[in-house]
Amino acid sequence: MRILFIGPNRVGDAVLSTGLLDHLIRAHPGAKITVACGRPAAGVFARLPGCEGILVIDKRPWDLHWLPLWSWAVRRRWDLVVDIRGSALGFMVWSRRRAVMRPRPGHKIAQLGAVLRLDPPPAPVAWIGAEDQARAASLLPPDRPLIALGPTANWPPKAWPPAAFAALFQALAAGPLPGAVPVVLGGPGPAERALAEPLLTLLPGAIDLCGQLSLPEAAACLTRARLFVGNDSGLMHLAAAAGVPTVGIFGPTDPAVYAPIGPYAAAVTGASGAIADVTVAEVSAMAEDLLARAASPRHAIGAR
Repeated sequence: MRILFIGPNRVGDAVLSTGLLDHLIRAHPGAKITVACGRPAAGVFARLPGCEGILVIDKRPWDLHWLPLWSWAVRRRWDLVVDIRGSALGFMVWSRRRAVMRPRPGHKIAQLGAVLRLDPPPAPVAWIGAEDQARAASLLPPDRPLIALGPTANWPPKAWPPAAFAALFQALAAGPLPGAVPVVLGGPGPAERALAEPLLTLLPGAIDLCGQLSLPEAAACLTRARLFVGNDSGLMHLAAAAGVPTVGIFGPTDPAVYAPIGPYAAAVTGASGAIADVTVAEVSAMAEDLLARAASPRHAIGAR
């Protein structure tokens, strides 16, 4: 069976879509899957089982980015095309079956599940290779509890103040996670580095992994952490999908649509919608609750 999966451009949306792919892998053992997605999201699918190829879509004016993909896909026969971009492409190639996403209310995970009429919708997963685990082992201490922090975001109103992240770490290291080491993660590029730098200055003992990891390597590092706390971002969704206790801090974006999905994941939002209104005490209380739940025998992990 040959499947074309037309995926998103952003990392967070790509992570949320992994549940659909995981369902397809389980429902169609041995299927060959081609993923078409934006360049930022491609790393999410790098370890996808049964992946026949990843086609990167670089956005062009006038939607011309679809032409190279169409010219490639139209010459092949597909058993299933799944298009979560809601484009016309799924109807312009030969396929025995097609499923195209349409706008609907509710959390993104429910919207994605509706594409294949799955209720409940499948939870996201993180695919990790042995090489990614080896890289994580080379970067992180094996004998100290790790608190992963994600201070970056794709625009400033989504970024919790660095001083609040530092105060939160100190509270957790003095409380439920004594002796913890902070691990600061972020994506590549100067904008992400600029958002991470103030926190690295406030926590001089932090392990700086900002911009140094592929997405599978980041997922492997996250699985070694006892806790992730970060802004609403692709990294937050990756942590939750990997099964790490995850607290997502929200400002202008709506957690009813974008809250992290995982075995131990929760969102905290300011009463006014401004992320600066989220208090250290609120985030600390949520983190302690997730840590207590994750310590129970029922703990499960989403990483694969």
